[in-house]
Amino acid sequence: MTRSPWRGAAVAVVAVVTLLPMLPVVLWAVAGAWRYPDLLPPELSLRGLRLLGSEGVVGALGTSVLVSTSVAALACLVGLPAGRALGLHRFRGRRLVQFLLLAPIIVPPLAVTLGLQVFFVRYGLSDTVAGVVLVQLVPTVPYAASLLAAAHADLDTDHEKVARVLGAGPVATLLHVSLPLLRPALVTAFLLTFLISWSEYVLTLLVGGGRVTTLPLLLFSAIESSDRPAAAALGLLVVAPPVLLVLALTRVAGRDVAWMGVSRA
Repeated sequence: MTRSPWRGAAVAVVAVVTLLPMLPVVLWAVAGAWRYPDLLPPELSLRGLRLLGSEGVVGALGTSVLVSTSVAALACLVGLPAGRALGLHRFRGRRLVQFLLLAPIIVPPLAVTLGLQVFFVRYGLSDTVAGVVLVQLVPTVPYAASLLAAAHADLDTDHEKVARVLGAGPVATLLHVSLPLLRPALVTAFLLTFLISWSEYVLTLLVGGGRVTTLPLLLFSAIESSDRPAAAALGLLVVAPPVLLVLALTRVAGRDVAWMGVSRA
């Protein structure tokens, strides 16, 4: 199939529009001083970039990766059976369940967290990584469940029936039939929930109590201190892992990635 030349042009335009706002951030990360009306920094400095190698930033990066990966995996794990129930079955109270599932993202997260924080303190989960992971499931599980419910609604269950007729058990059917069919939706759900968790600030600050330090916390701290080179360097570090994850998952899932709106013929 011959690709239209307009497709390449459209991709180039999207790339430019997406990356152009990052240009000032890149310049600030290597700027020694940059004052109006200078169009470009008159002097360069690597102080902002050297900050990325400090122990605090490396530790925050590791914590962010651990928290976001755990949240995305758990959100997909919880959202998979919830999505199957909502997507394949019609039962009394289904609309109410859907509303309750979406309630955490309809209600302001700050209000939800202030109510949950009492329980986290009581059960010793406050100021811990485990507590941060659990509280971030509140805004991520609804997205994962909704995406997987839509995927299950379009799932051809005849494949599962054939597998069971041929002697496959429930686990084998799930691993070798259902999950491969749901792979695009799972990739989408994992990516979306990872991105939500990666950029989460309020929930991490309230439940983590400042002891669980992630990259967004360091970034906001640098912004509040008006240290623009440090904030720009941290901003680039915050942006890089999600971009790499998108590229990696796109390569793994191939043309079946649902969020691209492309399916294999």
